[in-house]
Amino acid sequence: MTVETATMYISKEGLEKLQKELSELQVQRVEITQKIKEAREFGDLSENAEYQEARTKQSFIEGRIEEIEAILKSAQVVDGRSKAKGVIGVGSEVVVKANGSEKTYKLTGSDEASPLEGKISHESPLGQALMGQKVGDKVTLETPDGKKEYTILKVG
Repeated sequence: MTVETATMYISKEGLEKLQKELSELQVQRVEITQKIKEAREFGDLSENAEYQEARTKQSFIEGRIEEIEAILKSAQVVDGRSKAKGVIGVGSEVVVKANGSEKTYKLTGSDEASPLEGKISHESPLGQALMGQKVGDKVTLETPDGKKEYTILKVG
């Protein structure tokens, strides 16, 4: 049975960051395996704190390596340039006006989203509303505070 994985959109920088993290974790994997081997030599493993700590760290490292490998396997690098010039897509930087103030957002894949940094996922309600739009378009979102209208001022 084949499990189909969804495409993960990621920037070039995000891809490089994940590849670097994977490399570092693979080095740590070797180091932690050595620590476990050394801890086993101390005898009774049930009361060996070093062994227990090393096994916990090994579990975390293996889980994160597996997670990164899955992301990289389904990753599609985006560069912000839409096939149709001026149309918002994953990777686009968008300036919108809402409630009299301008805000800049960068549409990213869900793994790179960081609202505090102005990076929003294309899967978020605002991200979904902006996808496919262009300068001058208006989108309206239903928020907990009521309807909010965004006017697209710039797409880069």
